[in-house]
Amino acid sequence: MYIIVGLGNPGREYQNTRHNVGFMTLDILADRLNIEIKRHNFRAVFGEGYIGGTKVVLAKPETYMNLSGWSVMDLCNWYKPEHDQLIVIYDDIDIPLGTIRIRGNGSAGTHNGMRNIVYQLGYDDFPRIRVGIGRTDGERTLVSHVLGAPEGEERELLIKAMKDAADAAELIVKGEMKEAQARFNKKPKKEKKPREQQEENKEKAEGENEPKPEEA
Repeated sequence: MYIIVGLGNPGREYQNTRHNVGFMTLDILADRLNIEIKRHNFRAVFGEGYIGGTKVVLAKPETYMNLSGWSVMDLCNWYKPEHDQLIVIYDDIDIPLGTIRIRGNGSAGTHNGMRNIVYQLGYDDFPRIRVGIGRTDGERTLVSHVLGAPEGEERELLIKAMKDAADAAELIVKGEMKEAQARFNKKPKKEKKPREQQEENKEKAEGENEPKPEEA
């Protein structure tokens, strides 16, 4: 069996914020799998169901983000999954908006929720799916950025990333971690510098002006 934990903050005021992409991704999964996330225990709200023939628990900690580890520890103590049967989904400012990254283990990085989980569990060899929310544009503080709600095109990109994260979680449960990483761990195309773009445009123009063989 697998425990899939989405990180976020409880409460209506945090419902659609960037910091709650873990919760929102779980909602996407729950809707797909017809799982109701409404039971309260383990300092979380959770629901049980299946992906294929494998039992899964979808859980949203109610401890607030920075103490997520208490809930995850309670869940793991009760269900006793193997380390690689715990999947954590959360936001990451260091990943470009609209993209995701999947790792099978590793440090918690700068994310306070993940830091608390690793601290409480005492190990970090479990899969995690990071959903990119991008960095602040400079006009907002980091706190206002992560606790703000995206709009317009940004929201559309984030919804796509959360759907990708849900797909990745399903693949991991089905034993297809490498497939998930191959499909989603792609770096965004590097934007060309203005000079490089000018040179490319010039080459294209010169190519278009060259006489065709039959005209030579």
